[in-house]
Amino acid sequence: MKGFSKLLQALTLLPFITKAVTADRAVFAHFMHGLTSGYNPDLWRKDISLAKEAGIDGFALNIGPHDNWTEQQLDAAYDAADQLGFKMLISFDQACCGDWDVNEVSRIINKYKGRGSYYKVDNKPLVSTFEGTNFIDQWVSVRGSTGGIYLVPDWASLGPDGFKNHVGKVDGAFVWDAWSINTEQKTTAQDVAWKNALGGKPYMMAVSPWFYTSLPQFNKNWLWKGDSLWFTRWEQVLDFMPDYVEIITWNDYGESHYIGPINPPGIVEGANRYVDNMPHDGWRFMLPYYIAAYKAGTRDVPITQEGLVYWYRRTPKDNCSAGATTCSPPSYPQQFPPQQCVDDAVYVTSLSESDAEVEISIGGQVVGKGAVKKGAALFWAPLNGNEGPVMVKLIKDGKTVVEGTGEAISNGCPADGLTNWNAWVGVAK
Repeated sequence: MKGFSKLLQALTLLPFITKAVTADRAVFAHFMHGLTSGYNPDLWRKDISLAKEAGIDGFALNIGPHDNWTEQQLDAAYDAADQLGFKMLISFDQACCGDWDVNEVSRIINKYKGRGSYYKVDNKPLVSTFEGTNFIDQWVSVRGSTGGIYLVPDWASLGPDGFKNHVGKVDGAFVWDAWSINTEQKTTAQDVAWKNALGGKPYMMAVSPWFYTSLPQFNKNWLWKGDSLWFTRWEQVLDFMPDYVEIITWNDYGESHYIGPINPPGIVEGANRYVDNMPHDGWRFMLPYYIAAYKAGTRDVPITQEGLVYWYRRTPKDNCSAGATTCSPPSYPQQFPPQQCVDDAVYVTSLSESDAEVEISIGGQVVGKGAVKKGAALFWAPLNGNEGPVMVKLIKDGKTVVEGTGEAISNGCPADGLTNWNAWVGVAK
């Protein structure tokens, strides 16, 4: 009977245990702190307020070793986060801009770990990285001089097999692997491999909507398959249920995966060509649902506001010069013509309290209409040579309940003759 009583007690506590586990799930957005030299307190408060509105728990502040504004802006970021009830963590960029001194890493952690807005696990500040495999053995010194950290680095370049050799030195892993590197859709195969490599330690899953960069000064000119990725990757999150999620990114305009507002001073030289007038704010409309579902462990969560998120490229893939862009960078095993990795289509994610229909028109011509299930659903339609403004509708019982109009698709080319592989994103609600 004693054994039965213990079993009964455990079953009684199970709902509370489950709640405690799911409450620990968190969603962060990778934030390029190096682009904030022109920031002021109002801009920090604006970004934080928008992120909170979307359900994001905190920013992972990517900092480099030599920007002279780093601590001034970290002070402002943490001040704003303290005021608004938001969280921050520091991610040391160890792939760009020079080497980090171990004492400097420790000093920065010690300076900010006491902030109420610093995200902690087991009362230890969560610290992450972008790469840094040459710094691996120095983290033991950082742990000693900071009184302990919760280290969740991104050492994606090691691969899961290489990472296994260092798993005893970390508390978890983040992996900068949010895109398919070939012509196929992104799967969770690598997520599974990394999760297995961690031996039960927490896994932070990367989610990103897009990738296109053309910055010759950094030898960067490639894309990865975007298309429906923002929808499908969040669906994968709900199936995979990682310990944490990190969105790539809030404000990396140069790589076209920003979900925050466009802040012109943060656009690196050369990126204006494909970033100007290409907002991505609409992608955030999906986040309250997906983040709530992720934390609850079920898709059966309320739709707080019905609407449509829609995105597309504004010129067909074969009409203009590809600008020497490849699908996957030259450092990868295989590259493809970019046209093989993208489809000419309008993508729509519906958020609806009940089953409905979605209709897509281009230039007044209906190019697609079909049924969508309640909750979040994906619908898309090919361009088929049509041009003009894009209109989307959410229809129930024959009546349009939500509609929106987006920027025009053109079969012509921009003034420079180059294809803009970035996405235009809209929202109707």
